[in-house]
Amino acid sequence: LPFLGDEGRDVRVVYRFLTQFDLMFIGPRTSIGDIYLGPLYYYFISPWLGLFNFSPTGPAVAVALTGVATVGLIYLVAKEWFGKTAAIVSSLLYAISPKVIDLSKHSWNPNIMPFFALACVYSMWRVWKYKEFKWLIITGISYAFVLQSHYLGLLLAPTLAVLWGITIWTAHKSRRLKSFLIFSLFTFSLFTILMSPLVLFDSKHGWHNTSSMKLFFTHRQETVSARPWNAIPDMWPLWKNNVVTDLLTGMQKGVLPLVVALLTAVYALRYLWKHKKMLDPLTLTLFWIVVGLLGLGSLKQNIFSHYFGFLFPAPFLLIGAMSENLWSKRKWFVAPSLIVLALFNLINNPLKNPPQRQMQRVQEIDKKIIEESASMPFNFGLVAERNYDEGYLYFFELWYAPVKQADPQHLSETVTDQLFVVCENNPCNPTTSPKAEIAHFGPTKIDKEWDMGGVKLYKLSHHKLQ
Repeated sequence: LPFLGDEGRDVRVVYRFLTQFDLMFIGPRTSIGDIYLGPLYYYFISPWLGLFNFSPTGPAVAVALTGVATVGLIYLVAKEWFGKTAAIVSSLLYAISPKVIDLSKHSWNPNIMPFFALACVYSMWRVWKYKEFKWLIITGISYAFVLQSHYLGLLLAPTLAVLWGITIWTAHKSRRLKSFLIFSLFTFSLFTILMSPLVLFDSKHGWHNTSSMKLFFTHRQETVSARPWNAIPDMWPLWKNNVVTDLLTGMQKGVLPLVVALLTAVYALRYLWKHKKMLDPLTLTLFWIVVGLLGLGSLKQNIFSHYFGFLFPAPFLLIGAMSENLWSKRKWFVAPSLIVLALFNLINNPLKNPPQRQMQRVQEIDKKIIEESASMPFNFGLVAERNYDEGYLYFFELWYAPVKQADPQHLSETVTDQLFVVCENNPCNPTTSPKAEIAHFGPTKIDKEWDMGGVKLYKLSHHKLQ
């Protein structure tokens, strides 16, 4: 259970919603651009934080259960699309993928995207294939979750749009176009309602989000390429180094991901060459993958695995389809290959690593600070390279600790007689740190220090200069 600044920020927002009914109109800020997501993820984890008595474990359990549900959904979809062998292979490999496990065991908004992305594609496929228009409602709700998990979920839109467009044509031919359009209008209205809190917030704050999005897509020399075909050369490295390595081969580098990437690519090209059907489940899966790779290749950014959560189920479905197709004639090749893949995934399984105890360590440090402060007001600062103080502040808030944030506009009211500094960096000198929380306190001297599980805790007081 990772518990850093992002997790602390999320539970602080949700805690205030549950205890003060402070409605949430925006979600977390994205790592790409100065853009905010919608608050749907916060509402999703709210009952879990309350159910677990405000412990951050609750939202993490919600995400973990969503990850388990994704395994089940992959099984059901693969079985319906390709067969039972495909269902077993796809869901088993997804269940033991180290990267999937890593992202499924803590509360973070991108981590629920794979489930809702697959729900989007599958529900839209049922709308097209069986004319079950009520599934459009699932599509609308799921896509709202996808977009509010990460805006790169926009790369799922072309796949959904193609299915929607083909459905219009087939519904027109079967004289069911009116019914389809009514369901489409209702679904769009529902989707709009789920996205509306963000729009309302934006309208009251000078359309900050809209401006940031416009800036992101117009300053293409730094963000995205205006020409999708420029991304074609990047598709192979993205497929081999990001998708296959991160998801299918247990983050194993070298020959294995190269072989898997080549085999899947050759199989896909051969299938498309031999099968002339306009749209079937495997063609849909390949279109989903190709559009996703083109979109990711258009980004002029480092691609992290949580960026393409909208694509997570697709490569597993592809491997499952390959296994189903080749099993009857080439068991001698398929079975050993799958065993090798499974072994590398199990070897790198993150659950065998000792726990980091990040949340427990934060709790222990906060309890120590409250004890040493003698329940008197205090200031707090954190010195860390890749973390910020929201995780520590959450437990201070939960336990009603008298922590104050130094405000340079009102120093006399907000600066106390004691400052506690947590140093996650090593070495660290808290008296000379340029961090705002520490600098605003003024000149300091160290009164006490403790080693708290590899992290240094300092108690500082004011130092009067001669």
